[in-house]
Amino acid sequence: MNMQLRGHLAMLLFSALVAGSFSLGSLAANEIAPSALNAVRFLIAGVVIGTAALMTKGFRRSDFVAPWRYLILGGLFAIYFVLMFEGLKTAPPVSTAAVFTLTPIMSAGFGWLLMRQRTTPRMALALGIGGVGALWVIFRGEFSALLGLEVGRGELIYFLGCVAHAIYTPMVPKLNRGEAPVVFSFGMLVAGFGILTIFGWPEIVTTDWAALPTIVWGTILYTAIFASAATFVLLQFAALHLPSAKVMAYTYLVPSWVAVWELMLGNGVPNVLVLVGVAMTVLALVMLLKQDS
Repeated sequence: MNMQLRGHLAMLLFSALVAGSFSLGSLAANEIAPSALNAVRFLIAGVVIGTAALMTKGFRRSDFVAPWRYLILGGLFAIYFVLMFEGLKTAPPVSTAAVFTLTPIMSAGFGWLLMRQRTTPRMALALGIGGVGALWVIFRGEFSALLGLEVGRGELIYFLGCVAHAIYTPMVPKLNRGEAPVVFSFGMLVAGFGILTIFGWPEIVTTDWAALPTIVWGTILYTAIFASAATFVLLQFAALHLPSAKVMAYTYLVPSWVAVWELMLGNGVPNVLVLVGVAMTVLALVMLLKQDS
C-alpha cells in the first residue's frame, strides 16, 4: 500500500471521527465556555499523543527547533475549535454543516497561495460533485430546506473558524521539517493548550467542573481522544502525502457519517433521497483516489 492510499484511508477515518464531535458538540455547547472545554481537551489529547510518541518514535532535540511553527499550527486549530463551539451555541445543525462544506474549496485556495498546489480539472470536478452531494445529504434532498437557509451570527462565527481550519492543512507540509506526525501533533497540541490557557483563563477558573453535566464530560473525552488526538495525527499524516484540496475533500463525507451515527443511535435509516447524496460524495472520493496526470 503506497503512502498516498494510506493518506486517503487516514482521512476516511478522520471524517468518521469528526462527525461524532458535531453530534456531541451541539449537546454540550451551551453548558461550558468553548475556551475552557477546548483547553481541557487539548491537555488530555496532548497527554495521549505525548505518551504515544514516547512509546513509538520518541523525541529528538531537532523536533523542537523553531517552536514558533507549533504556535502557528496550535493557534489555528485553537481558533477553529473555539469558534466551532461558539457557533454551535446559536447556529442550527443544518446551517453549521453547510458552512463546513466550504472548507475544501478554501483549503484548495490556501494550498495554492502557500504551497502552489494546483487543483487539476478532474480534482475540481470531484470537489464540485462532493460539495453538491454533501449539501444534498445535509438538507435531506429537500429544496425547501435549502431555500430556507439563513446565515446568522453563529454561522458567521463558525465560518471564520473554518477559514482557520483551511489554512492549517497546507501549513502542515510547509512548516514540517521531517518530524513524525505523532511528534508534530504533540508540539501543536502543547502550543494550542498554552494559547487556550492564557486567553481562556477567566473562563477556566470560573467553571464549576464538578457540577458539569455528564454529556459535557463525555464530549470532552470523546473530542480529546478521538476527535483531537486521533484526528490530529491522521490529518498530519494525510497532509504530508496528499494535496490540501484532496485532504479537505473528505469533509464532504461528514454529513454522511453523521447519518451513520444517527442510525447507530437508533434514529432511523436515511431516506432514498439522502442516499443519492451519499452516493455522490462516494463518487467524488473515487475520483480523488485516482492518480492525477
